[in-house]
Amino acid sequence: MKTEELSRICTQVRRDIINMTANAGSGHPGGSLSAVELMVATFFEKMRVDPKDPRNPDRDRFVLSKGHAAPCYYGVLAEKGFISRDEFQNFRQLHSILQGHPDAKKVPGVDASTGSLGQGASIAVGMALGAKHQGKDIQVYTILGDGECQEGQVWEAFMAAAHYQLDNLTVMLDNNGLQIDGSNDQVMSLGDLAAKMRAFGFTVIELSDGNDIAAVVEALNAPAEPGKPKCILAHTIKGKGVSFMEGQVGWHGKAPNEEQRRQALKELED
Repeated sequence: MKTEELSRICTQVRRDIINMTANAGSGHPGGSLSAVELMVATFFEKMRVDPKDPRNPDRDRFVLSKGHAAPCYYGVLAEKGFISRDEFQNFRQLHSILQGHPDAKKVPGVDASTGSLGQGASIAVGMALGAKHQGKDIQVYTILGDGECQEGQVWEAFMAAAHYQLDNLTVMLDNNGLQIDGSNDQVMSLGDLAAKMRAFGFTVIELSDGNDIAAVVEALNAPAEPGKPKCILAHTIKGKGVSFMEGQVGWHGKAPNEEQRRQALKELED
């Protein structure tokens, strides 16, 4: 797919994120907007999935470990044809399939129910290990938030990924520098993430601009090193694409009002 078309999809997903959270009056726009390029590139350039056969046992797998970025996930799934955009009106509503965090039992295209931070990496490692044991050519992709990497279970999972030589696993770190209570450095400094991932046995590709769709595609297409899991450390901007949300921690878990919705959609249109 051409870069221009991928960029168009990214813009549409950003508009969907704004509309979903504004309609619900709640949700997490900031971290959803920062992850758009990572998720669009994964689903449209790498993953072998079929919306007409969403439970094919030989499909590739995706785990959104930072489950609060569900609006981005749902936008991508709608663009890919797994769900109808009509469902967006019901986002975070009682009995809706589109809850605030993804539910694998309800949403076609969702491979893991996530939301409790720190667990998605372990789920992805289990999927990749299972594929290896079965001798299947299944690739597993997961996106983690940087603040999420303050959880100890994440590093246990990374250690296991290297130990079991899971070269069918790609971990993407959405490094936007902010979490719900402030900057990562204020809450719990993560230090040199690239060096840490290498020390834990990963091949690391670091992107200075993780919101550059062409750069993300190139990183995903880079060949895996035999016997080593891959990490894409993507430096992104929280709230990317909406001027008044960009780099603002207050937009971690706050929905735009109607005036803010109109302004955001106008910016994304332009």
